[in-house]
Amino acid sequence: MKYIGLNHQVIEASNAVVSVLDHGFLYGMGLFETFRTYGGEPFLLDRHLARLEDGCRQLGIPFEQAEAPLREWIIRVMEQNELREAYIRYTVTAGEDILGLPAGDYAKPNHLLYIKALPPLSGELYTLGKGLQLLKLPRNTPEGPVRLKSLHYMNNILAKRELAAYPSARRGAEGLMLNGEGYVAEGIVSNVFFVAGDLLCTPAIATGILPGITREMVLELALEAGLQTAEGLYRWENLLAADEIFITNSVQELVPITSLWQEDRETAVRGGRCGSLTARLLELYRERTEKAR
Repeated sequence: MKYIGLNHQVIEASNAVVSVLDHGFLYGMGLFETFRTYGGEPFLLDRHLARLEDGCRQLGIPFEQAEAPLREWIIRVMEQNELREAYIRYTVTAGEDILGLPAGDYAKPNHLLYIKALPPLSGELYTLGKGLQLLKLPRNTPEGPVRLKSLHYMNNILAKRELAAYPSARRGAEGLMLNGEGYVAEGIVSNVFFVAGDLLCTPAIATGILPGITREMVLELALEAGLQTAEGLYRWENLLAADEIFITNSVQELVPITSLWQEDRETAVRGGRCGSLTARLLELYRERTEKAR
């Protein structure tokens, strides 16, 4: 990543700096979105912008970013980094302010684009899947009524460190956090779905999870395909009894979970292979990405 986008410019990464008085640095007051391109086009950009705008409004951060200029800025940063496809993180910080807790809104936010090559994803990931490790660390509660994709990421980092201590991590497992009441919440970098009979289930927003953009899309695709969906409160035991499990995020799409781990004990899911409903939803999702190119 040789070049970074800073306040709608494209500059060398070594010169990309913000003030030490930026409240994104001092107090974590900032938000970000991660997404990827297909055919060089950012996917579901309108939805990511809508979530970002709503979150900035809650934090008192002024946010005005039209979709077309952002696309043009993304393309310029991609071209400077010599990328045809990309992983994109768009960050908005509160900007420089007083040393102390302000009572009013912010005035001069900073906008940053971090763009890098997409991580390599093998075809086997979508047939053989990966493991899901139950973590002891609980998901913290959101600062407001709904979790924002904020710069407060200590909970996720601590979860990643816990995951690294388990044997499953060496096999690429994702970590699963329960909330403080013991209900299934979300993965470290993913939302969780499971199939029980003819019902597609996912934890409710009330569990404190991030309302993921890919999660939202999967629920829409399921309904369009005539599948019944449910957002509720579920326990680890519901996953152990599930017919299929998968996780979602904007970069990896839908990834089958083919084993569940508790401590160092592994339980196979679907005989270690992707389930038919998961495969169908992944197919529908990729059809949608093709239309967006």
